[in-house]
Amino acid sequence: MILLGVIGTILVLFPQPFIGFFIEDKAVFDSGVEGLRIISLGFIAYGLGMVLVNSFNGAGDTTTPLKINVFAFWMVEIPLAWVLAFKADMRENGVFISIVVAESLMTLIAWLVFRRGKWKLKEV
Repeated sequence: MILLGVIGTILVLFPQPFIGFFIEDKAVFDSGVEGLRIISLGFIAYGLGMVLVNSFNGAGDTTTPLKINVFAFWMVEIPLAWVLAFKADMRENGVFISIVVAESLMTLIAWLVFRRGKWKLKEV
């Protein structure tokens, strides 16, 4: 988690060299820099969320991760991306923000479910 935090901080502060390595077009470059900054803000949540959700899989509980992912990604991220991009006129930044929000929400839900401990009752 510390590594993701360090990498995320570097990408938030200095995204230009990383985007410039792949993109030369000025408009695309600017959008890429902003996108990398926004998405990098969620790196710690992404890492923790991956560990928590996959711990359910490792314990033999595959329905809990399915429910969490369907909710966070299909019911929150996609509609939120559309609302922020088009209704709030945030365009691609709205999509980037929806990714961070959905991943953070997935992590929070997984942490709450993990703490309840019902996953321990699953038999493999």
